[in-house]
Amino acid sequence: MEEIILFIMTFILVYIFYQIFIIKVATRRNSKKKPPEVNYLVYKYDIDIKKVNYKNFLNLIAVVSSFDISLIVSLVSLSDSFLIEILIAIVSVIIIFLISYHLVGIYYKKKGCIKNV
Repeated sequence: MEEIILFIMTFILVYIFYQIFIIKVATRRNSKKKPPEVNYLVYKYDIDIKKVNYKNFLNLIAVVSSFDISLIVSLVSLSDSFLIEILIAIVSVIIIFLISYHLVGIYYKKKGCIKNV
C-alpha cells in the first residue's frame, strides 16, 4: 500500500512541476524554448510540430514523464541496499524512458503528424 501512495504522490508532484516549469515556459508567446523531450521526439520520429496541437503534445509529455519518474521511484523504493537502488535507477531510467517515448513517437506517427506526409 505504501508503494501505491508513493507512486501517486510522486506522480502528482512531478506533474505539477512539469506544468509550472516546463509547459508554462514552452507555451508562452514568442517562446523559442522547447523541452528536450520535444526535441528528441522531433529528431527521432520526424514529428511535425505544425501538425500537432502543441499544448496537448506538451501535456502528453508531462503525463508520460511523470509516470516514468513515479515508476522509477517506486521500483527503487522496493530495495533495501543503496547500491542496488542506484543500479536499479540507472538501468530503469534508460529503459523506461526509451520505451515510453518510443510509444509516444509511434502514437504520433499513426496520427499522421510526421514530416513529409
